[in-house]
Amino acid sequence: MQKEEDRIFEERLARHHDELRWLYMELYENDDMFAELCSQMKRYYDARNKELKKLDQQRAAQGEWYRKRDMLGMMMYIDNFAGNIKGVQEKLPYLEKCNVNYIHLMPFLDSPKGRSDGGYAVADFRKVKPELGTMDDLAELAAKCHEKGISLCMDFVMNHTSEDHEWAVKARQGDGEYMSRYFFYADPQIPQEYEKTVPQVFPTTAPGNFTWLPELGHYVMTTFYPYQWDLNYRNPRVFNEMMYNFLYLANQGMDIIRIDAVPYIWKELGTNCRNLPQVHTIVRMMRMIGEIVCPGIVLLGEVVMEPDKVAPYFGTVEKPECHMLYNVTTMATTWNTVATRDIRLLRKQMDIVCALPREYTFLNYLRCHDDIGWGLDYETLSQWGMKEVPHKKYLNDYFQGKTEGSVSRGELYNDDPVTGDARFCGTTASMCGIESAGFEQNEEKMKWAVRKDLMLHAYMFTQSGIPMLYSGDEVGQVNDYTYKEDPEKAADSRYIHRGKFCWDLAEKITDKESVQGRIFCGLNQLEAIRRRENVFDADAEVYTKDYSDQSILWVVRKSHGEELHAVFNFSDEGKDVWMPEEAEYTDLLTGKTAKFQKTYLAGWDFMWMKR
Repeated sequence: MQKEEDRIFEERLARHHDELRWLYMELYENDDMFAELCSQMKRYYDARNKELKKLDQQRAAQGEWYRKRDMLGMMMYIDNFAGNIKGVQEKLPYLEKCNVNYIHLMPFLDSPKGRSDGGYAVADFRKVKPELGTMDDLAELAAKCHEKGISLCMDFVMNHTSEDHEWAVKARQGDGEYMSRYFFYADPQIPQEYEKTVPQVFPTTAPGNFTWLPELGHYVMTTFYPYQWDLNYRNPRVFNEMMYNFLYLANQGMDIIRIDAVPYIWKELGTNCRNLPQVHTIVRMMRMIGEIVCPGIVLLGEVVMEPDKVAPYFGTVEKPECHMLYNVTTMATTWNTVATRDIRLLRKQMDIVCALPREYTFLNYLRCHDDIGWGLDYETLSQWGMKEVPHKKYLNDYFQGKTEGSVSRGELYNDDPVTGDARFCGTTASMCGIESAGFEQNEEKMKWAVRKDLMLHAYMFTQSGIPMLYSGDEVGQVNDYTYKEDPEKAADSRYIHRGKFCWDLAEKITDKESVQGRIFCGLNQLEAIRRRENVFDADAEVYTKDYSDQSILWVVRKSHGEELHAVFNFSDEGKDVWMPEEAEYTDLLTGKTAKFQKTYLAGWDFMWMKR
C-alpha cells in the first residue's frame, strides 16, 4: 500500500517539478531550500489521512467538483453561530436544512484579544483560539462534514502575522534570523520612500504603512494595522514555512483555503506594492504544491478589485492560479442599484463578467462579515451625472434611512469628515427594510421588505458562480446594536452585522406566516430550482438583455437547449414586461406553462421564465 501511495506522490511531483523548480529558483536561487520544500511536501503527503487521500482521488476523477450547480455556501463566525467548533458540529442538521454544502468558518486561529482584526492577526497558525476548541475538534468537524457531503473553508492569512507570533516576538528581541522574515528598517528614509508610492489601506484608523518600534530602534512594515507585521516573501524561509502551515491546515480536512489579501503579498520599493508579478508566481507555486500533496483542495482568492482586474488571479488554462475569486464589485454595485433604482452600472459590470471565460468561477454574495466600500466605477457614473463625493454621501444617507422613502437601517464605518468618504455596515434584512417594518409593526411594509430580500437573493442565484449566504440572512436577522455595550467592539461598527445568531428566529422557519418562514421557505424554493434546472449550470451561456426601462435588469441563461429569462424590477413601481416574442414560457416559481408576450412585474419582484 505504501509503495502505491509513494508512486502516486512521485507522479504528481513529476508532473509539476520542473515548473515549480523554475519558478522557485527565479524568486530565490536556492537549491537547498527547494530540496527542503520537496521533502516536506512528501512528509505532509504521508501524514495526510486515508479518508482525505480517498477524497482527493474522487475529486481529481470528478474534476471541478466545486462548480456543481448545487453548491451553496454560508459564512459564519463560530462563536456567534454555535459557541464553539463542537457546537457547529451539533448544528450540522440545521445547515443541511438550509441546503448548505459549503461552510466558511470565519477566522478561528489563535489571535490576541483586542488586537486581532477580527482574527486576521494570527499569532499561531497551528492553534485554534482556546475558547473555540482545538485542532482535533476542527479535524473531527471536517470528517463529520465530509460524511454529509459538506465542504469546509477557512482563511489563510499569508500577508502578515500578529506581533504576538513567535517569529515577531523573536524579531522584537533583535534576532536577525527572525527580523529578516519581516521588513525592518533603522533608516527612516527607506520607509519614507515606500510611503511615496504605497497607498494607505486605513488612512483614518491606521495611517501609513510602517510602525516605529522604539525598543528596537527600527520601523517595521505594517500595511494594515500596527499589530500586523508584513511578511517578507523575498526570504525563502518565509515562503517554505508558510507553505508548511498551509499543508498542515489542509491535512486537518479543510477543503477550500481562502487566501487573504492576495495582491499585497510581494513588496517592491518604488511600486505600489500591489498585484506585482511575483504575487502570481507565489500563488501559482501554491496551486502546484496543493495539486501535489492535496489535490482535493480549492484555493479561493480574496482580491478586492473590479472583475477585469481580478481575472489575472485565475491564471491561465495551462498555468492556473486560484480556483475561485470573490465577485466584490458586483456586490457593492448591487446595493448601489437598490439605492438609485438604476441598473445601468450593474448591467455594465455583469457584461464584463459574462465576457470572461466560462471556466472562471466567482463567489457571489449580497453581504459578508465586512463593511460595504463604495469603490464603484465613478468614471462611468459621472457620465450619467453622478459625481463621486455627493454620490457616496447619497448612498450612505440612503442606507442609514436618512433619505425620504428609504427603508434601510445601518451605520457608517471609517467615516472621514474631511474627504466625505465612509463605508456602510448593516445586514441584508436591515438594508431591505425588515428592521424598519418590524419596528413600525407595518405588515404592508414587511411584505415589500421580504419581497425585496428574496428578489436580491434570486438575482445572486442567477449570476454565474457559487452563491454564498451570510449566517442569519436565511432567517432575516437584523442589525445588532448591542455591540456598543462591549468596550472591545464599540469602536467598530462592523459588529452591527456580526451579532450572535438568533436561534429563536430559526425555530420559526416552519411557520410560513412568520417573516423567518417566508424568507427561509422562499430561499429554499430558489435553491431547489437552481439545483434542478440545467440553465443554472456553471458553463451556461449568460448575458444581459437590453431593455428600455433603466430599473429592469434582464439576464438570460442558456444551457442544454433551454433558455432562462430572469427579470428583476429594481423599483417601487409595478411594470409591464414585454418578452422577446410571444411564446410558451414556464414560470419556474409556480411550475405553470403558458403562452404569452406581456406580463406584470410588481415592485421589487422578479421572475424566472424558462422556454
